[in-house]
Amino acid sequence: MRTRRGAVVALLTVGLLGVTPAAPVSATPIPGSSARGSSGAPASPAMLLPPEIAAQPATRIVPGSVNRTTMALTATYSVGASLAWGSGRLSGQATITATNDSPAGIDRIELGTVLAPLGGLRLGVTSVDGRTVAPTVSGQTIRVPLGGVLPSGAAATVVVRFSATLRSSTRGSNWLFARANGIAELYRWIPWVSRSTTFARPNHGDPFVTPSSPAVHVVLHADVPLRWATTGTRTALSADGLTATFDAADVRDFIVTASRDATTRQATVNGTTVRVVSRRGFPSAAVLSAGVTALTRLEARLGPYPYPLLTISESAGGYGMEGPMTVWIPPNVAPSNLVYLVTHEIAHQWFYGVVGSDQAREPFADEAMADMATRNVLGMRRASQCSTARLDLAIYRYSSTCYYEDIYIQGGNLIDDARRRMGSPTFWAAIRGYLAAHRFGLVHTRQLLDAIDAASPVDFAARWRTRFPSLY
Repeated sequence: MRTRRGAVVALLTVGLLGVTPAAPVSATPIPGSSARGSSGAPASPAMLLPPEIAAQPATRIVPGSVNRTTMALTATYSVGASLAWGSGRLSGQATITATNDSPAGIDRIELGTVLAPLGGLRLGVTSVDGRTVAPTVSGQTIRVPLGGVLPSGAAATVVVRFSATLRSSTRGSNWLFARANGIAELYRWIPWVSRSTTFARPNHGDPFVTPSSPAVHVVLHADVPLRWATTGTRTALSADGLTATFDAADVRDFIVTASRDATTRQATVNGTTVRVVSRRGFPSAAVLSAGVTALTRLEARLGPYPYPLLTISESAGGYGMEGPMTVWIPPNVAPSNLVYLVTHEIAHQWFYGVVGSDQAREPFADEAMADMATRNVLGMRRASQCSTARLDLAIYRYSSTCYYEDIYIQGGNLIDDARRRMGSPTFWAAIRGYLAAHRFGLVHTRQLLDAIDAASPVDFAARWRTRFPSLY
């Protein structure tokens, strides 16, 4: 979800998988990489990757075409990227090994990245199992033809070389991929398995949907020393401090902020390190306190936070935003909104993080549930300022004025009404069961509603039909 300084906004879901600190690390060089090339020039993205990435498997792709794709892929990512701080130029290489878990063959993979609509994406050579292919770009989607059919159960390795330039302001959607106010921020920048989804929208909803990956390996290089705040944990740092390696498991994205002068403060909650990374003037003490309280209270209702580290990073601007293991909080948030904003973004670690959804087509599934949990732990329930609306629409069909009031407030209140009827112990047990049943998967709104309805003697479905006419 996104929330600006004094207001909050959202993300969300559809036919999901169907076809259609760490402590400072050693100062030894990263295996298979060098901070600089032999000529002294900045390292290339390919140089930043482990040597085994260069080995291409024998292809399992067979001749033919089926005009099908799927998000039912188990995909791992190895990414090397270099950032030129002064120009904001990012160049990189993503190696994606994807196994087709769908019951039928596919002949293309769709990858989502904001580099296309925001960064002036320039694609280099793209290959599938070592063979060059010709991808096409539409909106935020890169369509990679496989050069044949990848059968069910088979794997392919896709290598995408890219470059893009960070925006210099945080206006509009620029803040998702920008360098401003001394901070670079990169959201949804890695080409990631997705489905074709329209980026433009009339509000601040999140036009994304991504399956979780069991393994993500990222090597980041810059031409000046930077303080990186990312998804995952840092596992290596070059002797000159210019190249850092990060690893993550069971995440839907890998998001990044970086600055030259950030400092860190941290605390521990039930074995999880909560870390705030920020520049001078940011209310880091208040943010850390809010983060510790939020994580403690949310875990009591939702069950354990699934990662060893939670990083709350000052962003360049724009809106509050969640990423796996990571929360962005923009500077100059109104003090009256700070605790709510931090808590809401942390709640997304469960609703979007643990259980994912199509944030564009079914925003209710994560935004309504995350906001309900936030307002429950803070005692902040309030009435909506917009008239009663349907809750089963895509983000493209809500106005900028009422999107937040409809999905977050009305949606959260509808879920909270169910909690009141069921009783809190029964309700939260049902939600923990829902999280366990769909852990690191993708769901539809109906699955959330069914989980609540199944745990109660009250027939909620009969009451919800008018709010979700497409589902009942």
